Amino acid sequence: MQYISHYRSPIGDILLAADSIGLTGLWFEGQKYFARCLDKEHEENEISLFPIVKHWLDIYFSGEEPGFSVPLHFTGTAFQNEVWEILRSIPYGQTMTYGDIAKQLAQKRGLAHMSAQAVGGAVGHNPVSIIVPCHRVVGTNGSLTGYAGGIEKKLRLLVLEGIDTSFFSIPPKETAK
Repeated sequence: MQYISHYRSPIGDILLAADSIGLTGLWFEGQKYFARCLDKEHEENEISLFPIVKHWLDIYFSGEEPGFSVPLHFTGTAFQNEVWEILRSIPYGQTMTYGDIAKQLAQKRGLAHMSAQAVGGAVGHNPVSIIVPCHRVVGTNGSLTGYAGGIEKKLRLLVLEGIDTSFFSIPPKETAK
């Protein structure tokens, strides 16, 4: 059984989802793939994990790095889960490229290379925004692409973490939205 709760962030309302193992979802209202992995049968209930997640978010949105982790329960494919674990390793206030993640996965698997596009697909389907920091992944050419919550939110999260965004570019198709 999954449970849901709501959180009001400074950059938009958030839906939280969790089961008995950990947090399964954190989505900005209306984002791409919103509540994609939420069970059809779920219940709004302030289970004991939600105050912990909300405290983590309060610290994060105050501009500080939370000093603790939140129990997570990934429900993606093996490849997605592997990518999401790498996302968790990106330090607060730093970025990584899709290509960097692909290289890391290729090395781990003993492959010569791996598709950065495949990595991008997994990053884009991350169901636990912010806590699994997919907003810290950027294009090799410095482009800010691929954030299901929208490029404006991605930019605001990076700025909140103190990342100099002056050298990032926003692709034309993203600015037209």
